[in-house]
Amino acid sequence: MNQSVYSVGQINQYIKRMVQQDFLLSSVYVKGEVSNCKYHTSGHLYFSLKDHTGVIKCIMFSGNRGGLKFQLEEGQKVIVLGKVDVYEVGGQYQLYAREIVLEGTGLLYQRYEQLKKELEERGLFDAMYKQPIPAYATKIGVCTAGTGAAIHDIITVSKRRNPYVQIYLYPALVQGAEAAKDIVNGIRCLDRMDLDVIIVGRGGGSIEDLWAFNEEIVAQAIFDCRTPVISAVGHETDTTIADFVADKRAATPSAAAEIASFEYAEFENKLYVFRQTLRYHINAQMEQRRSKTVNYENILARYSPQNRLETRRQHLSELETKLQERFYLKLDAHKQKPLVFVEQLKMQFQEQLRICRHRMEIYAEKMKGLSPLNKITRGFGFLSDSSGTPVHTINQISVGEPIDIMIQDGTIKTVVKEKEPAALFQEEDC
Repeated sequence: MNQSVYSVGQINQYIKRMVQQDFLLSSVYVKGEVSNCKYHTSGHLYFSLKDHTGVIKCIMFSGNRGGLKFQLEEGQKVIVLGKVDVYEVGGQYQLYAREIVLEGTGLLYQRYEQLKKELEERGLFDAMYKQPIPAYATKIGVCTAGTGAAIHDIITVSKRRNPYVQIYLYPALVQGAEAAKDIVNGIRCLDRMDLDVIIVGRGGGSIEDLWAFNEEIVAQAIFDCRTPVISAVGHETDTTIADFVADKRAATPSAAAEIASFEYAEFENKLYVFRQTLRYHINAQMEQRRSKTVNYENILARYSPQNRLETRRQHLSELETKLQERFYLKLDAHKQKPLVFVEQLKMQFQEQLRICRHRMEIYAEKMKGLSPLNKITRGFGFLSDSSGTPVHTINQISVGEPIDIMIQDGTIKTVVKEKEPAALFQEEDC
């Protein structure tokens, strides 16, 4: 026997590898009727899908059952998302389920997933495009049904938190074939009204009821909106495409109102705290400046001429007191009257002052006689070369060189045409 012989395990492993290499089988939607449904104590769910052509065994592990929103039962028409793989021990292939939806909503769910993936790839969900929700919004736009629990909850919560908030309602269709277009018109209309924030949403419902908020045109309108948008569609467990595109998602319309409006009483408390803090800092700064001003005033007073004069005056007063005490002692020794002695002292001071003043007058006349300006007024002039150096001898200048002659009322600018030594100096030189 020349052919190779393989074990059962090898064959099963080979088939398993072949199945795992098939990209189509790694993520596939399979629809059928549920049969042999069993909930295991381990939390796993075992069942089969069948149609008129055949049967495939399925298993959903306990870790994936969190996304199952209904009780799986016999005879239900469902769509299962999962991968096909081989169970080597049993030598059989089976479908490992990740998600299970009822067949009526399965196609919508598939469209939802496809659109979600497409918009995410286009960047509509990216955090870099999310606008911050204003902390103190006073003008809130609401795009929802004109009647119903959603608008009632939004108004009630907003007015409770801030009685001065203004709410602008665009009554839009939120369910049906024309709902998506009407929601887009509402978003665009509110965006042109220069509002602080816009709430887009409705109350809860089935995936069919909420489908208008899964349309691409609604997602694009929210993305293009210049005003920050809060999405509030359905209940906390409902998630739509609008939730991913919006700048902020709220679990319910009431939660959206909580986010959009601010607590006015808390706002007043903050203002009071800010006012007190500001007043404290202003007073502290004023006190600091006042202290510095007083310090500067003391420094100026200490170094001011007035203060120095006062100090000198006080010193003179002390000297005068000491002098008077000495004079009185001397007067007591010579038995003279105090007034007579003071008059004699004043006469001596005046005589010394007259002598000093006369001496100063003599010095002033001498200085006046030696002043060059005084000589200029008598017909003399002061000569200097072009650099301003005084000219004392003809050897300092040359013929053709400019000189300045300063006389009493101005300066004469001239040029040396000729030099001639004085005869008196020549004779003395000889």
